[in-house]
Amino acid sequence: MSQVNAYAAHAEDAPLAPFTIERRALRDDDVAIEIQYCGVCHSDLHVARNDWGSTRYPIVPGHEIVGKVTAVGSKVTRVAVGDEVGVGCMVDSCGDCVACHDGVEQYCLNGVTMTYGSDDRIDGSKTQGGYSSAIVTREDFVLKMPEGIELSSAAPILCAGITTYSPLRRYGVGAGHKVGVIGMGGLGHMGVKLARALGAEVTLFTRSEAKVEEAKRNGAHHVVVSTDEAQMAAVAETFDFMLDTVPVAHDINPYLDALKYDGTHILVGLIEPIEPAIHGARLIGKRRAVAGSLIGGIAETQELLDFCAEHGITCDVEMLDIHHINDAYERMQKGDVRYRFVIDMATLDG
Repeated sequence: MSQVNAYAAHAEDAPLAPFTIERRALRDDDVAIEIQYCGVCHSDLHVARNDWGSTRYPIVPGHEIVGKVTAVGSKVTRVAVGDEVGVGCMVDSCGDCVACHDGVEQYCLNGVTMTYGSDDRIDGSKTQGGYSSAIVTREDFVLKMPEGIELSSAAPILCAGITTYSPLRRYGVGAGHKVGVIGMGGLGHMGVKLARALGAEVTLFTRSEAKVEEAKRNGAHHVVVSTDEAQMAAVAETFDFMLDTVPVAHDINPYLDALKYDGTHILVGLIEPIEPAIHGARLIGKRRAVAGSLIGGIAETQELLDFCAEHGITCDVEMLDIHHINDAYERMQKGDVRYRFVIDMATLDG
C-alpha cells in the first residue's frame, strides 16, 4: 500500500479538508495513475453533503480523472508506464452478468463499483476518488486519452460527456434528426456539442434569455426560451428527441408536446420524482416515450473520447486550485460556473 494526499469530506456540514488515504498495492490487473486533473461534478457536492442520505465518511470525491500511468500489474497489456489515461465514474463490475457482457457495466446486475463511495469487490475497502494525487484501478476500467485531446478540458468528458453521448448513440441520433436539449449547464452544453457533431439539428431550451447567444456559440442551431408560451407553441410536435439535463424537479409536459409522434424524452439529470405528474394522454396520443440513461459503458466512453478528439470537442472548464474547492462548491450550488470546474492536481501539494 501507499499513502497519498487528498481532500475529503468528513461530515455533511463540514468543509472539505486535506486528508491522507491509502491506495492498494498493485494487483496483477491493476494500473497505478498519477492524477493530473480531476473534474468537479455536481454529484461530488451531493455526496459530500450527504444529499442522498448514503454517504460514508470520510469520502474523497472525484470521478472525472485524467493522469499518467506510473506502474502496471504483471498481466496488464493495454496501457504502459507513461501513457496518458482517464478514469470515469466506475472502477469495477462483476464482469459476468448480461449487462457487463453487453458492455454496459453501469447497469451491472450484481452492482457496479463506483469510483468513490463503493466497496472494493476483492478486499471490501471503500473506494476513494480523484481529489487525490494518485489512484489504482483495474485495467479494464482505464481509458486511453487519444492523441491531440486537451487533457484538462477532457476530464469532464468522462462524466458530463458520456452522460449525454450515451443516450444519443443509444437512440441512433444523427443527420435528419431534430434534437432538443433542455438546460445549459455542464451536461447541457456537452449535449449540444455532441448532438450537433453527430449531425442532428439542435435546439437548446432554456428559461433564461441570457443563454441564447451562449447556446449558439456552443453549436445550437436554435434556442427556445421555455417560459415564452408563444415560442413553445411554435415548436409543437417538432422534435424526434428531447435530451433533458435538468437535475431538479420540473414540468416535462410542455416538452412532451414539442415531440413528434414516436418521439422520446430522455432524462439524464433528474433522479427525483417527476413533478408535476406526466399527463398520460401526451404519451398515448402520440406514442411518445419517456426514457432514462445513466453515464455509459467503458467501450462507449472510449469511443466518445476518440470522437471528441476527432471533432475537436472539449468541455468548457474553469481551472481550479484545490485549496479553493469549498468556494467552488458554493459557486456550483449557485450555478456560477461555465460549465465545469477542473482541479489542477499540481496544486494539491502546493
